[in-house]
Amino acid sequence: MTHGHMLKATLLILLVAVAVTFGFMLGRGEKRSTGAEGDDGTARPMSPLRVLATIPSFTLTDQSGNKFGLDDLRGNFWVASFIFTRCPAACPMLMSNKARLRNTLRRDPAYDTVQLVSFTVDPDHDTTEVLQRYAQGIGADPARWRFLTGTREQIWRLSRDGFKLAVEETPDATQGPITHSSYLVLVDRGGRIRGLHDGLDEISIDNVVQDLKRLLKEPAPEATDAHAVRGTTLGHNSAPELSETTWLEG
Repeated sequence: MTHGHMLKATLLILLVAVAVTFGFMLGRGEKRSTGAEGDDGTARPMSPLRVLATIPSFTLTDQSGNKFGLDDLRGNFWVASFIFTRCPAACPMLMSNKARLRNTLRRDPAYDTVQLVSFTVDPDHDTTEVLQRYAQGIGADPARWRFLTGTREQIWRLSRDGFKLAVEETPDATQGPITHSSYLVLVDRGGRIRGLHDGLDEISIDNVVQDLKRLLKEPAPEATDAHAVRGTTLGHNSAPELSETTWLEG
């Protein structure tokens, strides 16, 4: 190969590398589209968010020592997550992003009734007193953000069988004694899961708000519409947009 040909080949490789890098950088900062354009350039309405599962009835205890459960949440949209206060790994980032979501929601009166709920997967340590101190430390309003505790059996069963999210003990001390999901789970007014978002990704906060906007346009569900959908238990590192995957069984 002549020197001229080698120079042209090198330049071509560099141009391809620059194009790929530029496209990757654009993709990382891209938010999920809120709709598609039709042939006339106008936005087409998106299809309704799928019902992924229905949350079973539960009654636990919040950070103020009050009984609180699914019946208290009916009629409201809510965003759930699983945490524990001595978690050294994912929980601090998850709580930081959820606090960002709280700040976004309280700036818009349309979201006045949206509740935030955090379930501790370490209830033996996370008593109501511990959760109250933890909630106060991040400025959580107890009327809008509940931290729930109960028995380990109750909460682990709710995570696995209700939310379809994995939780298990781990021998890795750097991750803490428990491994759990870091999803933000969007639940509608009928207690049905309508979206799961990666709680460790800041962009997911915008996607939660987009999904809430879509849900606000839906009529309130009838009691007979709340149907359960069986699903497999999801691991900690599964794909963040589960509403777009085939995790549901028939």
